[in-house]
Amino acid sequence: MTITQLKYVLAVAQYQNFTKAANKVFVTQPTLSMQIQKLEDELDVQIFDRTKKPIELTETGKKIVQQAHNIVNESDRIQDIVDQEKGFIGGDFKIGVIPTVMPTLLPMFLMNFVNRYPKVRLRIEELTTDNMINGLLEGSIDAAIAATPLENEMIKERVLYYEPFVCYDPKNSGQDNKKIKVEDINIDELLLLEDGHCFKDNVLNLCRSSKKNDDDKFTLESGSFETMIKLSDEGLGMTLLPYLNTLDLSSIKKQNLRYFEEPSPAREVSLIYHKSELKMQIIEALQGVIAGVVKGAIAFSNVQIISPIAKR
Repeated sequence: MTITQLKYVLAVAQYQNFTKAANKVFVTQPTLSMQIQKLEDELDVQIFDRTKKPIELTETGKKIVQQAHNIVNESDRIQDIVDQEKGFIGGDFKIGVIPTVMPTLLPMFLMNFVNRYPKVRLRIEELTTDNMINGLLEGSIDAAIAATPLENEMIKERVLYYEPFVCYDPKNSGQDNKKIKVEDINIDELLLLEDGHCFKDNVLNLCRSSKKNDDDKFTLESGSFETMIKLSDEGLGMTLLPYLNTLDLSSIKKQNLRYFEEPSPAREVSLIYHKSELKMQIIEALQGVIAGVVKGAIAFSNVQIISPIAKR
């Protein structure tokens, strides 16, 4: 049994297809199939049921894959230990980003980071918070950027920035006093992201902390901030946006923004990783670049921020 064979097994388990798995691990399909067959012969068990389409794991195969994840992850940590001792900042680094942060954050920091740390090969994937947590616990990703706190004892959090909430309300466009209080928000007229977005949880906690209202009545739920802005422009209600999502709005649309009375409620965005993560040089490099760029952008807004609303 070899680490390479276990990696091949994990690839097939992920893609449920030998050809796709072979492309993923950069070998020919016959080579991959032969190595997995050798492993099955050695163990005298069948890992995959090849009669199913797509290919499925046998019951024994499911247990083997679970253990293979642990073995492969631990073997990768040997190189991490060596890199840490040498102070080397490089290699593959897989990171997840929540959908409500990805479009605004990546353009702000990615090129800066790549130029400063050219030996790091970032692998970035848009993931929900739940999938991020699973990925960190399973070792399929190295770190993630998410709204916090998560309150998971296995995961460490490094705060990157606090991002204020901003109200988008075309019905009150052009008011001399654009400041709004939390209690001014009518949750029954609020456009929200669909279920599964942690930003929706932030907003609900924000409103409930003010109104103590447990009736989740929404005019409409959407999958993106851009859609919610368009719906709001059509008179279907107001919505709340993260501050960074307001920076690229046109001058006309910015007239529809209403800021909260200071100190403004905000969400906490952090770099999260497993407590046993060893690639700390890359973690610290990411934290330094992202926090420096984003804090500067938010500080320029002159918005005073209070402690963030808890995610749950």
